[in-house]
Amino acid sequence: MLDTAPNRPDLPAEIARRRTFAIISHPDAGKTTLTEKFLLFGGAIQMAGQVRAKGEARRTRSDFMQMEKDRGISVSASAMSFDFKTFRFNLVDTPGHSDFSEDTYRTLTAVDAAIMVIDGAKGVESQTQKLFEVCRMRDLPILTFCNKMDREARDTFEIIDEIQEMLAIHVTPASWPIGQGRDFLGCYDMLNDRLELMDRADRNRVAETIEIRGLNDPLLAEHIPADLLAQLRDEVEMARELLPTLDPAAVLEGHMTPIWFGSAINSFGVKELMEGIATYGPEPQPQSADSRQISPEETKVSGFVFKVQANMDPKHRDRVAFMRLASGHFRRGMKLTHVRSKKPMTVSAPVLFLASDRELAEEAWAGDIIGIPNHGQLRIGDTLTEGEMLRVTGIPSFAPELLQSVRATDPMKGKHLEKALMQFAEEGAAKVFKPAIGSGFVVGVVGALQFEVLASRIEMEYGIPVRFEPSQFTSARWVDGDRQAVEKFTDSNKQHIAHDHDGDIVYLTRLQWDIDRIERDHPEVTLKATKEMMV
Repeated sequence: MLDTAPNRPDLPAEIARRRTFAIISHPDAGKTTLTEKFLLFGGAIQMAGQVRAKGEARRTRSDFMQMEKDRGISVSASAMSFDFKTFRFNLVDTPGHSDFSEDTYRTLTAVDAAIMVIDGAKGVESQTQKLFEVCRMRDLPILTFCNKMDREARDTFEIIDEIQEMLAIHVTPASWPIGQGRDFLGCYDMLNDRLELMDRADRNRVAETIEIRGLNDPLLAEHIPADLLAQLRDEVEMARELLPTLDPAAVLEGHMTPIWFGSAINSFGVKELMEGIATYGPEPQPQSADSRQISPEETKVSGFVFKVQANMDPKHRDRVAFMRLASGHFRRGMKLTHVRSKKPMTVSAPVLFLASDRELAEEAWAGDIIGIPNHGQLRIGDTLTEGEMLRVTGIPSFAPELLQSVRATDPMKGKHLEKALMQFAEEGAAKVFKPAIGSGFVVGVVGALQFEVLASRIEMEYGIPVRFEPSQFTSARWVDGDRQAVEKFTDSNKQHIAHDHDGDIVYLTRLQWDIDRIERDHPEVTLKATKEMMV
């Protein structure tokens, strides 16, 4: 099944073997557990940390924030690089919680494909649908993993029908489950005519593969009870008649998703899914820039920052910029141009991640994600190149849906709080607005849980206990227009005006009526709900 021959023969072999993808799902569908098993199967770790386990097994590798470890949810996107057979996988584990959807959206600008994880009992849930729409906007190929088949799950045809109807995408079964819940034995591999049996005794053990010659092979009866075997034969025959066969081109275009069934916690179905990514997932794709497209096979290095994470290592007050390489062959110590500042920057200590562990990256290729430790020079949306003044486009910043004012409980720590807030704003963890009138800051987020995370991080990382309080404002819009019109507008609306951490002018609103009034009274000014983070 595995084929390293590139879809595009002009790609260097090192680039062609890379697969850069994100995992998306509704909270609690098993996304972080699946990530752990990917690392296990890639040989990157010896024991997968189960999210609901205790003690040593509880320490999942992709969740490094204290709150993530305490609650068993992912609230920050993590990047991991590891080898699987002849391939190099760059996996980004995204936050499943909808309160962190902006981080997920930005992450999806840095990958070439997505794995959609759904719960076998719950099917397509609200957050899955939202994230799928983001993937569709970017024409990302999607591979689907239906998880938790070892628990009571819905009818297989029902799950497939729901995906087809709710997400308007063709679904083709790559595997077919045999039984469900307590009776779940494993899957029939429809792509390779193999029987895959689950080992319930050892959750970290690779499933047993039995080579068979189609569904009429008498060997099947030795492993599957007669009633389940009859059901399997009927269902597979029906699936082959009613559902489309796998078309690799349609998968790459984002029109078709192959679906694998399994149980991530039991390590079942994971290897087949990984082989599916290697075989049907795309190689590194071209990236859009302001003046032209950047092709991965270009010899000159270019890359863009899609995430900044502060204090990944609590012992060192560090800031790491996650950069997706868009083209070329990067080597440690290279001097690149920081396009926003037009200044040269020597990348002397780039890192590759295995979740919270990191190692020095001697080299990297287009498609890879490297971390660049820095002291605030790099922001989300920044482009680094070997000299050409290119700026990668399409990394958005969204208007916050919740606004609160924030104060340090110790008034003497106001300056320290400002520094912490600016750092989180540059990281993309929140929007921070400085009102033109009055003191203090207004913090904007997409979901309420972000306030909790911010308060926890400000106290843990900076030693500043803070209090978030209700604000009179409910939303924010970036102000756009010619200079004179904007000046006139800000002078007459000072009580609503603030500046974000980039110094851009923002209009803080209390009601929808405020926005309607501005559109009516100031037609020369535009209020924007998104800001392009091309800097």
